[in-house]
Amino acid sequence: MEFFDFFRWEIIWNYRELYAKGLWATIVLTACGYIGGIIFGLLLGLGQVSKRKLIYWPAKIYVDVFRGTPLLVQLLLIHLAVIPTIFGSSQGWWVSGIVGLILNSAAYNAEIFRAGIQSIDKGQMEAARSLGLTHSQAMRKVILPQAFRRMIPPLGNEFIALLKDSSLVTVIAGAEILYVSKVVAGTYQRFWEPYLFAAFLYLVLTYAVTKLIAFIEKRVDINYNPRKKKERA
Repeated sequence: MEFFDFFRWEIIWNYRELYAKGLWATIVLTACGYIGGIIFGLLLGLGQVSKRKLIYWPAKIYVDVFRGTPLLVQLLLIHLAVIPTIFGSSQGWWVSGIVGLILNSAAYNAEIFRAGIQSIDKGQMEAARSLGLTHSQAMRKVILPQAFRRMIPPLGNEFIALLKDSSLVTVIAGAEILYVSKVVAGTYQRFWEPYLFAAFLYLVLTYAVTKLIAFIEKRVDINYNPRKKKERA
């Protein structure tokens, strides 16, 4: 009880609007980074299973570089060097943050796609080709749908990891949850309230995502039967 007496709730209440904006920024950053990372990661994953060296090696090198370097360093390079060099000036933390999260997430998603595709028996591709499908048609209609079921858990874990990694955008002044907490802590010179509340918000977000992933896993399970639920009810 002494801790709750010590905890100054009014600090959080006074900055509730700023925290709401930070929460929204975190959600948008994560969603954009993940969607872009899924699309780009799929292309990289297909590149890593390609037999053409001109496609395989660039994809392989990209994945190794982005998985082997810290996201923090990548964000700083993108924000302070890459984007200003391309556009002549900084395009703001939104652009740098989303681009950085996309490029980083794509590398991890690429490995998930590669492993998922390679986990499907080679006979599936041979059977599809024998039916007259091209390689791309067989990949799209036969291999990827089967692999997707196996990829849902690791893709879900990557989403959760990206959600927490979005806090690193604070180093480029991204106004997400952690940045707001730093502002509040600096204003009051108190650290329990802002950072514990930030941890609480991340916990709520990750819990919600975990439940959503579990629901999706259940729905795509080949043994899932919604009628059984109705019968029990």
